Parts: sequence; structure tokens; C-alpha cells
Amino acid sequence: MARSFARVPRSSLGAHLSLMSQTAALDLELDPYSQRVAHAYEVVGPAVASVVALKDDGRPMGQGSGVVFAPDGYLLTNSHVAAGAKEFAVTLPSGLKVSARMVGDDPETDLAVLRMSASGLDYAKFGSSSKLRIGELVVAIGNPLGYQTTVTAGIVSALGRTLRSRSGRLIESVIQTDAPLNPGNSGGPLVDGRGLVVGINTAMAGWAQGICFAIGIDTAEDVATRLMRDGRVRRARLGISAQTVTLDPRLVRRLDRPTPNAVMVSEVLEGRAAARAGVQAGDLLLKFGDHVVGGVDDLHRLLTSERAGVESSLTVLRGREIERLALTPDSDE
Repeated sequence: MARSFARVPRSSLGAHLSLMSQTAALDLELDPYSQRVAHAYEVVGPAVASVVALKDDGRPMGQGSGVVFAPDGYLLTNSHVAAGAKEFAVTLPSGLKVSARMVGDDPETDLAVLRMSASGLDYAKFGSSSKLRIGELVVAIGNPLGYQTTVTAGIVSALGRTLRSRSGRLIESVIQTDAPLNPGNSGGPLVDGRGLVVGINTAMAGWAQGICFAIGIDTAEDVATRLMRDGRVRRARLGISAQTVTLDPRLVRRLDRPTPNAVMVSEVLEGRAAARAGVQAGDLLLKFGDHVVGGVDDLHRLLTSERAGVESSLTVLRGREIERLALTPDSDE
């Protein structure tokens, strides 16, 4: 059976083709959200490396991502990616493959700095994690498991989170985001819409969807500077083993404590700062200097490198008596 086709007037056909051309052009234009994600990737992506930690015999022992932050080959990654290795195989998106060595490792912030045997590299610039806002667009970039650079986008879900490091110390000022992290993305950068690194991706909550974490770049930059200068991050130490305990409500009222918790000393290491100050096992630590100590994490926050070698005071409850002890924290050297 013959088919009939409606004839389209030449003028209408021209208008139709013109509309199709305009639509195709519009399809090529990115919406503002996509433009910012694409921009972040285009700026930082060339500096995101695949990092393989090597055993002494050259076999792989771990893998993750990292970000080059200086043209002479310095690279930031996670401590849990680099720990235990001295040599690394690094591959950049350009295809360049180079060796790298450990500069410094800080498990207590899950950060490490490597130095690649190359220079004149593309590198990322740091922004400021303290200026982030909840709801702000962020982009997680990684170079995982031998694949080319991967990109996921989301928003800042929360600021000021804390994470427990492998050493037991809390990592402060952690960024929570819903930008998904793929296996192997650990150590890669979290980037804002301007193309500035605002965090180092470190973990995802496997039991939950859309909960991922990054070490704020303000912390990472400070740690990286110390690692490049000293090879380690120095902190003050007391020389005790302790745990957080909850006090009897009547004792809390008697002491006029703003918190129901304190730190109970379970062991005092001989010859260390606490032992020299007269701290004993069973003491309850109430204050360090003028700061109320409501738990072991509070104590960790206060024991910065600046307090090492500087005399302070420790307020303790021993039995029913409150004592104030002169204390000079040790350096962890």
C-alpha cells in the first residue's frame, strides 16, 4: 500500500531546522551547577594522583589517591594509605609515572606528605575550610585503583565534626559531605566550586548512605607544613593512661562542675611529666590550667606542641580532697 506524506512548506521547514539547531546548541551549554563541578575538576583534576604504597620487595601493600600541592612534587594523602611504606609508585592523570618517598606521616590526623621524583607538575591550590558554609557545593576527586580520575559532587552536610584516628586521638574540624567516596578515593581532595582544595577525603560511613568525611584543609595545611619541616608533628605528653568517667551527681553538684564527666588516671608512667608532678593512679583530673577537663578528648585537645616544656597546673580530685599540682608536659620527641 502506498504511503502518503504531508508536505512541509519550505518556510516552515527552515524554521523547524533553525529551532533544532538552537536546541542542540542549548544542550551543549551546561547549567550553573554542572559548570561549577566541571570547573572544579578541570582546575584540580590534573593534580590528583593514584598512590600505591610499596613493600620493601616492591610489591603493593596499599593504594589510594593524593593531591599534588607544590610544583616540585610534594603530595598530600592519608596516613592510612601511606603508613608503613617508605617508597611509593605515583601515577598522574597525564600518564606520568614516578616514584615517591615518605616525607612525614601523622596518624593522629590521618595525613601524610610524600615527595615525588619530578618537578614542574600541575598542582592544586588550597582554599580555607573555615570559610565553608553548610549547603555549599563540594566536589570529591580521586584517582582510585588504577582508573582515571573520578569525580563525585555533593554539598557540605556539616562542619566541625570529629573523627577517631587510629591512635585514639580525635581529629578536629572534620567536614561531613554527601559527595560519595569510591574505594581508593582516600587521600584525594575535596574541592569547592572555585577549584580550591578545602579538604582531604578520608572516610565514608559504610553503615550509612551519603555520609562521607574529609580533613579540613586548614588542619591539613598546618600538618603538611610541620611534616615538611620536621618530618613529624610534635605534641605535648603527660605520660599517663586514662579514661573518661561519669561522676556521681552529688559530686558534680559539690564541685560545681559544668560537665558530669572527668578523666580518671589508670596508670602513670615512671619518669614522665605526670609522675614528676605527683599524679597517682586513681586521681580524677578536673582541670588542666584554667580549662575544665570533661574527658580524654578534652585533654588531647589541650596538649598541643606549644604546651610542651611550659609549666601549667593540674587540678585533681584524690579521695575527697582537691589538689593543685604543678605540671610541665613533655615533648613527644
